Amino acid sequence: MPGDIPAPASTEDLLRTLTPQVLGSLMHRFGDFDTAEDALQEALLAAATQWQTQGLPDDPLAWLIRVAHRRMVDMVRAEAARRRREIAVADRDVADAAPSDHDDTLTLLFLCCHPILSPAAAIALTLRAVGGLGTAQIAHAFLLPESTVAQRITRAKKKLATLDHPFAQPDDRQWRERLGAALRVLYLIFTEGHTTSTGPALQRTDLSDEAIRLTRTVHRLLPEDPEVTGLLALMLLTDARRAARTGEHGELIPLAEQNRALWDRTLITEGTTLITGTLAAGLRGPYQIQAAIAVLHAQATRTENTEWSTVLALYERLERYEDNPMVTLNRAVATSMISGPEAGLALVETLDKRLAGTHRLDAVRGHLHEMAGDLDTAAACYVRAAAHTTNTPERDYLTIRAARLRRSGPR
Repeated sequence: MPGDIPAPASTEDLLRTLTPQVLGSLMHRFGDFDTAEDALQEALLAAATQWQTQGLPDDPLAWLIRVAHRRMVDMVRAEAARRRREIAVADRDVADAAPSDHDDTLTLLFLCCHPILSPAAAIALTLRAVGGLGTAQIAHAFLLPESTVAQRITRAKKKLATLDHPFAQPDDRQWRERLGAALRVLYLIFTEGHTTSTGPALQRTDLSDEAIRLTRTVHRLLPEDPEVTGLLALMLLTDARRAARTGEHGELIPLAEQNRALWDRTLITEGTTLITGTLAAGLRGPYQIQAAIAVLHAQATRTENTEWSTVLALYERLERYEDNPMVTLNRAVATSMISGPEAGLALVETLDKRLAGTHRLDAVRGHLHEMAGDLDTAAACYVRAAAHTTNTPERDYLTIRAARLRRSGPR
């Protein structure tokens, strides 16, 4: 518990680390999301004020939970006439609100990622409740109006309020489903940070950093779960390339052209160690497999030196776990590195319906035609891809690539 939490760099970091545990404790005890958040905010404000002058308490988590519970009790009692259901809870002795050996962070994450919520709502609520981000911060990260994010969070909490037993312990099948949903939300947050869907920047490091932080928390709670470990390893190995993915002016630099000396070897070592530790029991899930692929890219000194046959085998295995056209698209690239661009293009042709209107399909098609020496067709593919992306660095890269090929003339 408190001793298991890594030492944060500042009081603000400490409060953010403890926020999901305090909110989870309030939700577990009272079951009212809105009032719990209000009580939590008051406790955080009290901590930020008092700790600055009086110093940190011996057990910051216990201090926060006690203060938050007192605030919650006060709020419940103030509305006791209208909310009879809370009277019995409000009259309990606050002294027993000290933290136990149970950490409610994972339960809170499961609640925020409940199947009744849309992915967009689950992402917003997770960042707010588990990540401790404010509505304005979330809106800024996704380039959305603050009112839109606030509405998503409000609607999500209203939906969760309709559940009879939101903190009921799921059975084994439900556990895997709920964990899978939670990992999917964390992965979506990371991918949006790694390559943003819209806007002037290629990546939003605040989102990818937050996704990694939250996934580390889940891994601390479930260190033996291979998919949790796989997801954390995948994030670390992917994020290790951050500094090499953009140029001096923010322009996109594709994997094959990146200066690999800029890759973060500390993150690569950590990610490799994590995923290697899960391999004794075999590759049993999609995040494990993707992390294993990322290791192969990280270990190669150049694109040409990548173990493409192993990468291809892993993508084929990944397709057996999930019928995802993006996996097939990546398999097409790996196929082209082994059997030539024509073999990759044949595989790409099977995705026209499933990936119609997406820029990545035309971008890969352009890359494969360029490999085959058909520069005019490659340029046309890049132009179509540029027209379908709303990420400025990606669009600029594709447009410039097309222009360069056209200047090269037909071959």
